Amino acid sequence: MRKLLVGAALVVMTSAAMTCFAFADDDDAKGAQKLAQQGRDDYWHCLAREYSRESNKGLSEQDFGRSVAGACPSERQYYRVALLDYLTTQYPNIDSGAHLATANRAVEAAQKDIVTAYVKHRPPQK
Repeated sequence: MRKLLVGAALVVMTSAAMTCFAFADDDDAKGAQKLAQQGRDDYWHCLAREYSRESNKGLSEQDFGRSVAGACPSERQYYRVALLDYLTTQYPNIDSGAHLATANRAVEAAQKDIVTAYVKHRPPQK
């Protein structure tokens, strides 16, 4: 059950829409959710800039993946912390280690998604 809750939280947090929960009436929860959304958006915008960088054209999937993993450190950390705060506010009875693991998986998923987009849209190698 715990893994199901953590998995559900990951899906909710990484979805493009990240909709508001009807039962999240508390101001702290709304504020934490808004900060998590802003952190996600800032991180994605930074990754998009990395994707579009001229110097990355022609990189292998592995090299681009390493580049993305090291890119946007402040945005990545802000997203992780904001998401951790939101999850802690929303699910206070779940262990903080589980929340951290979920936040880390959300960051990894964003990186994986940008690498996948890069691989699918790069010109074929000659």
